[in-house]
Amino acid sequence: MPLFILAETSAGYAIFKSSDKKLLARDDYAEKIKDAEGAQSILHLKQFQKFENSTMALDETAALIEGKVTPMLSSLLEDIKSEKKASSLVVSDPKLANAINKLPQLSIKADTDSNNVDLFRAIRTHLPSLIPALLPAEGETDHPSSTSLGLAHGLSRYKLRFSADKVDTMIIQAVSLLDDLDKELNIYAMRVKEWYGWHFPEMAKIINDNLAYAKVVLHVGMRSRCAEADMSDILPEEIEVAVKAAAEVSMGTEVTQADIITVQALAEQVVALTEGRQQLSSYLTSRMQAVAPNLTALVGDLVGARLISHAGGLMNLAKSPGSTVQIIGAEKALFRALKKKQDTPKYGVIFHASLVGQATGKNKGKIARMLASKAALSLRVDSLSDWGANGEGVDAEPSEEEKAALGNEWRAYLERRLSKLEGRSLVSKGVAIGPGGETKQPGKWEIKEARKYNRDADGLKGDEPAATKITTGLKTPRATPKDKVPVANGIEDHEDDEAMEVDETEVNGAGKKELSKEERKALKRAEKEAKRKHKEEKLKKRKRHDDEEKAEKKKKKSKA
Repeated sequence: MPLFILAETSAGYAIFKSSDKKLLARDDYAEKIKDAEGAQSILHLKQFQKFENSTMALDETAALIEGKVTPMLSSLLEDIKSEKKASSLVVSDPKLANAINKLPQLSIKADTDSNNVDLFRAIRTHLPSLIPALLPAEGETDHPSSTSLGLAHGLSRYKLRFSADKVDTMIIQAVSLLDDLDKELNIYAMRVKEWYGWHFPEMAKIINDNLAYAKVVLHVGMRSRCAEADMSDILPEEIEVAVKAAAEVSMGTEVTQADIITVQALAEQVVALTEGRQQLSSYLTSRMQAVAPNLTALVGDLVGARLISHAGGLMNLAKSPGSTVQIIGAEKALFRALKKKQDTPKYGVIFHASLVGQATGKNKGKIARMLASKAALSLRVDSLSDWGANGEGVDAEPSEEEKAALGNEWRAYLERRLSKLEGRSLVSKGVAIGPGGETKQPGKWEIKEARKYNRDADGLKGDEPAATKITTGLKTPRATPKDKVPVANGIEDHEDDEAMEVDETEVNGAGKKELSKEERKALKRAEKEAKRKHKEEKLKKRKRHDDEEKAEKKKKKSKA
C-alpha cells in the first residue's frame, strides 16, 4: 500500500510519496529524515499546487482550520486515485482527516497519529529542499518565511473580523463603562452639592435630580441672581418658585466669583457625563436587542448585559445550565455557604429582573429558578441561531418581533405563573417594580418650603422681669437604667430592678411634703442596701456561670 503525506504550506498544497511503505512503523525514521539529504531520499514530491494570491491562501487556510475540504484540495487528491492499489494518506489535522474519509469519490484512508509529529516537523524544516518551486528565482528576494508571515498576519485579521465573540465584547465593555459612569456621576454630583451647598444649602433639599441641580448651578451662578433668572427650561414652575423663595432667605455663606466659576466647571462635567451615560444606555439597549433578543425580553437589557459580562461572553453563558444562570453574580456567597454548610443563595444578578422583583417571600426563589431555566434556553436560541443573511441562513432576515417571539412567549407564561402564585395581577414590563406592583420611581422634584425668619425667636428687649428660681425640695434620685447593666461573661442582667429604683411618683410626692432630715437619711440607706444586694446577686450569677463552663470543659476532655 503506497504511503502519501499531505503537507499544507503557506504557498500551496504538497503531496509527498514515501519510498519506504513502512516508514512510520520504524522506530528510527526520525533520525533518517533529520537532515535534508535523508528527507530527499525518502520523501519524493508527487504533486504541488500553488495558491494564486494571498486572498486564495487565506480562504484555503481558514477552511483547513475549520476542518473542511475545499474544491482545490479535492482536485489535488484525485491524482492519488489513479494509483492501482489502495493508498494511505497521512494528514496532520484529525478534523481534516475525518473530512477526507467522508468523501465518497475517493478510496483513500486518511490517517493521523501523534507519532507523525517528527515527520511533519522535518517537512517544515526542509521545505525549500523538498519543493524546489518555493525557492526564489534570480533577482527575487521572496522567501518562504516571508510568505508564512504574511499569511499569519492575514489570518489574524480574518479571525478578528469574523470572531463570534466580538459583539459580546461590545456589550461587556458597554455595561462595564456604564457601571463606571454611575460611580463617577455619583461622586461628582455629590461634590457639586456639597461645594455649592456652602453658598445655597436649601436648594439641595428642593431639587433631588443631579442633572437638574447641575444645570441650575450653571444657569444661575450666584444665589443673588435667582430672582431674575429664568429657569423654566430646567425646572417646573412650582419648583422654580420654591427655589427663588429659598434664595431670598438662604442661610448660606457668601463666595467669590472665582469660587462659582470653579463649581460651574465641575457642574459642566456632571452634565456631560449624564448625557454620555444616556447615549451609552440607548446603545446598550439596541445591541442587546440585536444580539440576545430573547434574553432581553425575559430579563431586560441591563440584567442580560450583566449576565453576559459575568460569564465572559454569550456563548459561555449559553453553555451554562439554568442553575448556574440563577446564581451568577453570587459566587462568593455560594462558596461561603458551601464552606460553612449553610443554605446556598437563590439568586444573583437575576434578582434585579422585574419578574423576581414583583415576587414576595418564598415565591422569589421559585420565580428565580423558573426564570433562570427559561433564560438558559433563550440564550441557546440567541447564540446558536443563524438568522437570515447576517448569519449563515439563506432565508430572509426576520424582524425584531420574530426574533424575540420565544422570549415574549416564555415571559407571558412566567407572568401567568407568578400571578397565580401571588394571587394578584402583575405589571407586565418594567425594571423598578416592587413586591406590591408599584412602579413609581423616586421623585426628581420635591418641594420643601424654605424656613422663614422667626421674629418670636429674637432676644428680649431688657425690660422683662427676672425669672424666679423654683425649688422642688428634693431632687429625684437617678435610677440605674435596666439596659445599661454591665455585662459579665456574656450574661446580661435584665431582671426587674425594683430594689434599685425608687418610684418617681413617691419621690415627687415626698418633695411636695418637705421630707425631714431623718427620712432622707433612711431613704439613702435603703438605696445603698438595695445596691449591695443587687451586686451580690450579680456576683453569685457570674460564679455560677464560671462553674458551668468549667464543668463543660471537663466533660469534653473526658470524652476526648
